[in-house]
Amino acid sequence: MPESDIAALKRAAAARALEFVQEGMKLGLGTGSTAEAFLELLGERVRGGLTVICSASSERTALNAKDRGIPIAPLAGLAPLDLTVDGADEADRDFNLIKGGGGALLREKIVANASNRMIVIADGSKLVERLGRFPLPVEVAEFGHGVTAEGIRRSLRECGHDGVAVALRQSGDAAYRTDGGNVIYDCALGSIAQPKRVADALKSITGVVEHGLFIDLATTLIVAHTFERIEVLERARNA
Repeated sequence: MPESDIAALKRAAAARALEFVQEGMKLGLGTGSTAEAFLELLGERVRGGLTVICSASSERTALNAKDRGIPIAPLAGLAPLDLTVDGADEADRDFNLIKGGGGALLREKIVANASNRMIVIADGSKLVERLGRFPLPVEVAEFGHGVTAEGIRRSLRECGHDGVAVALRQSGDAAYRTDGGNVIYDCALGSIAQPKRVADALKSITGVVEHGLFIDLATTLIVAHTFERIEVLERARNA
């Protein structure tokens, strides 16, 4: 599918998510190209008179929001948020996600955890039967990160993922740095049969700051398969 069509589908999903936003809400804003589509539409509504206050999941999102006239405030003063709208690198129908392709997984997860509801917007290519085709990002403290990477490989092996490529993310000739100054290792698992087991194993490793598996956080998936077919999936309240 041409990039222009994918961008249009992201915008269609973002427009559907905007219908959930109400006057006076406290919103969490995600990071990435799909989240930026939502920012653009939200900015139009704010300039038209909608009153909201928002917390951003990255410096990039904060700057983009301010450029569009969207008010930004620190999360500590706003939580709990009414709603967070964000994209995903992958999502399954059990509402598990892989996020972090844009490098903001730690702050995205903090914002999502501080929200009463998380709406995930995506084009149809992001909805998968099983997570893992997209490499799983793991944010790691810079000190001794090579040792931590060995711990990641060992834990993944214990979870049944042997021989996984665990690659340090690069930015030009240097290691990529997150807003928090950490590095990221991308783990090419291929297919994750037990996302929660992998999530728990990674979180227990000393040196791992956060991982890109979002479990039990998304409450709504809005997936634009075509311009005519936008699927809205709601997680059961007791799920």
